[in-house]
Amino acid sequence: MRIAAASRGSILAMEQRLSLVTLGVADLARARVFYEALGWQGTSPDDDVMFFQAGGMIVALWSREKLAADSGIAHDPGGWGGVTLAHNVGSPAEVDAVIAQAEAAGATIPRHGAETFWGGYSGVFLDPDGHPWEVAHNPHWTLHPDGSVTF
Repeated sequence: MRIAAASRGSILAMEQRLSLVTLGVADLARARVFYEALGWQGTSPDDDVMFFQAGGMIVALWSREKLAADSGIAHDPGGWGGVTLAHNVGSPAEVDAVIAQAEAAGATIPRHGAETFWGGYSGVFLDPDGHPWEVAHNPHWTLHPDGSVTF
């Protein structure tokens, strides 16, 4: 689909993909240790931000205060921001294993793995800053060897 630009001819519409998710954190060192305990490997160019390659996208950890300011958020009441991240795996046993790994790394577990209303199996962990991660096995989707999913 093309969108006409008034002064430059036509341009392509925004592609339907996600490139980067940045999680606002209270303590970058603590958050880094947590994600590294999950087995994630990344880089920090300046000890102010942490980048993890996550398949075809990047997950970043950055000061919640700096992220709010950079995003134009005038007032950050804290707490859950209405977004849950998800990690799909190949079986219910893998859901349980990832939830156990997250708990061992210091995560809070509000929901252990269980059958879902939509016919799958999932559980949820909260990272040290309260970001919820659903770990799910969805038998209706295809999980590819590279970790990508299609429905």
